[in-house]
Amino acid sequence: MFRSQVVKIGIVGSYVPRRCGIATFSNHLAKSIAENAYKESLSNGGPVRIVAVNDQDGAYQYGSEVMAEIGQHHREDYRIAAEALNISRIDAVILQHEYGLFGGDCGEYVFDLVDRLHKPLVATLHTVLSDPTERQLKVMKELCERCKVVVVMADRARTILTDTYAVPRQRIRRIYHGVPDFALEDTEKFKGILGLAGRPTILTFGLLSSNKGIETMLDALARVVPDCPKVAYVVLGVTHPGVKRASGESYRMSLERRAARLGIHKNVIFHNRYVSDSDLCEYLQAADLYVTPYRSKEQITSGTLAYAVAAGKAIISTPYWHAQELLADGRGRLVDFGSVDQLADALAELLTDEARRNALRQAAHRHGRGMIWPRVATEYVKTLGALRDSIAATARARAAEGKVLLRLSMPEARTEHLFVMTDDTGIIQHAVYSLPDRTHGYSTDDNARALIVTSMMWSLFQNERVLPHIKNYLSFLHHAQAHGDGRFRNFMSYDRRWFDEEGSDDCQGRALWALGYLAAHPPDDSTRMLAGRLFQQGLESLHTLTSPRSWAFSILGLNYYLRTADSDTQARALLVELASKLNDAFAGHEADDWLWLEDVVTYDNGRLPQALLTAGCVLSEPSMVDRGLCVLRWLLEIQTADEGTLSLIGNHGWLRRHGERARFDQQPLEPAALIGACKVAHRVSGDPKWLDEMRRCFEWYLGRNDLGLPLIDFKTGACCDGLWADGLNRNQGAESVVSWLLSLLIMHEMQTGDAAHAG
Repeated sequence: MFRSQVVKIGIVGSYVPRRCGIATFSNHLAKSIAENAYKESLSNGGPVRIVAVNDQDGAYQYGSEVMAEIGQHHREDYRIAAEALNISRIDAVILQHEYGLFGGDCGEYVFDLVDRLHKPLVATLHTVLSDPTERQLKVMKELCERCKVVVVMADRARTILTDTYAVPRQRIRRIYHGVPDFALEDTEKFKGILGLAGRPTILTFGLLSSNKGIETMLDALARVVPDCPKVAYVVLGVTHPGVKRASGESYRMSLERRAARLGIHKNVIFHNRYVSDSDLCEYLQAADLYVTPYRSKEQITSGTLAYAVAAGKAIISTPYWHAQELLADGRGRLVDFGSVDQLADALAELLTDEARRNALRQAAHRHGRGMIWPRVATEYVKTLGALRDSIAATARARAAEGKVLLRLSMPEARTEHLFVMTDDTGIIQHAVYSLPDRTHGYSTDDNARALIVTSMMWSLFQNERVLPHIKNYLSFLHHAQAHGDGRFRNFMSYDRRWFDEEGSDDCQGRALWALGYLAAHPPDDSTRMLAGRLFQQGLESLHTLTSPRSWAFSILGLNYYLRTADSDTQARALLVELASKLNDAFAGHEADDWLWLEDVVTYDNGRLPQALLTAGCVLSEPSMVDRGLCVLRWLLEIQTADEGTLSLIGNHGWLRRHGERARFDQQPLEPAALIGACKVAHRVSGDPKWLDEMRRCFEWYLGRNDLGLPLIDFKTGACCDGLWADGLNRNQGAESVVSWLLSLLIMHEMQTGDAAHAG
């Protein structure tokens, strides 16, 4: 009956051979739909096609059912995948959703696909938070608004979606997490396979992390072992990738030391490996008890618990939400979170009372029959079949609402040239064509800019290649801040000798801007703490700054720093002081035909109105915001050619009051500053015209400029040093590449319309 309703189904999510729970879920769902609903194979153009989300580029060899791949942090891949789904014969799409599965803030890159999709969309929600952050709430609500149906795996999730996320109840379906079709068998024959013959066996399975509550289980087991000395507790699974990245195997080792200290090391078996489905089934069928001593109640789905129920295990669990539902009506035993006494009592009872243990097993197995994959596949096909006649008009209308604010096909943010320009000291200032020019050495200015760019890459894309470079640029700033007053030196020779004892005011401001940004977007605690310390030391010098640009850069840094230290009264007072100075400088110099704060407009000009807008917003000063908007409009007007392209003020003469604007040398620093200012202008005003201005400024790099020449090498991420009257300046120095990358990253960020990063 289903063949005529849904011809083809697309599934978007991680996929095998990637090792994660959603990948396994996607594979089982696809196979079950194909084999049970259609009696076909996944291969050779079967009824289910996969769009696989990768966490590592090129790391997986997929089957023929995978029609497209998405690099988690590559935004263009999401758009390409949407178009691939649109032109395919797929009738409806199932999206596997978990915040961390997709790139961007709380997985917001998923909208690059969703907003372009012209097929009915169903989302399977693997996490539903009852107390989400503001951003998590917004992402989930917007995703659910775009879906024809939302699938959850527990009734509690349906209630949370209705109460917290305002999802209409009629659009929510409860479909169980699928499970294998286990037979209820004697455990002893499987124990022999695993070398556990004759031993009462307890199992915990899953990615190892502190929220699994293994410590509680070890403490409880220590009370049981004296009366049951042969008991074996198997902890099966690899360390969670996030835990391993942050602290290696230190958590697992701490558990092993705990077991040794408790005298139960011979009873606890840690299997640090990712097991196949067949291996997992063997371990489950060998276990007498299955234990999930999790610490948090807010776990709405547990695939491992579902498997244990289906396998007919006697289960002991803490009362997280999914456990409350699956183990209700006598299907398992619940103990309080963190209660060693209750857990030990339950273990002792069920290890010794075979009749009670078998009663729990039979009750769990009966319930699990309704969760086997063929039944789950049938429920999905029925749900999708009802959507067969849903046409693309709704999806197209949503896309037209302006949810995607900047519809540019963004190039990838390539770092090859940035890293070529960087050695183990820092980023080298200048280049001869594409090669680093060691003659001029390094500057704090450029290392600060590079620190912002790499920190933003980490914040947006979790690109691990930038992590050593973040530390390198931060180390340069640490070395530059050698004075007791917190000021930074600027210029260093290639042989690491400082040319100056004290850098310019602008150098101080740029360093603080970078440190403030890193403090607000750190990849780890050590960089956060050092960035914060250097920033605090640098505050001492702010009273002495006299350059308006240094005020502006410092304001931007203070804005980011205060996001993490809003109780720092000194920093807030300095923000007020510098913003007042900048605002007064504009107010004291402006006239009807000249809105600038000096008699000459020189370089990095957009940062000044950006700082006014930022301070006006943070300090709730509407007059600063109004002045910032007026100044920014004026800057853009005087740098607009007759044909509408951006025609930047050149540094061969600048623009002097009552004088002519120098057309060349135009430099990449300028559009980056204007893009950052326009981003803040859009945020504070809501006017979509600022988005058009961002696009116009961005296109200067791409060839929409006075010479019609692109400045970017898209293979390496390099940027030429500017426009001369007779063509391009073919050198590709540090200031140019970081200006281009910062501009590109902001444009990537603005694709979903919720910018919160550097500018």
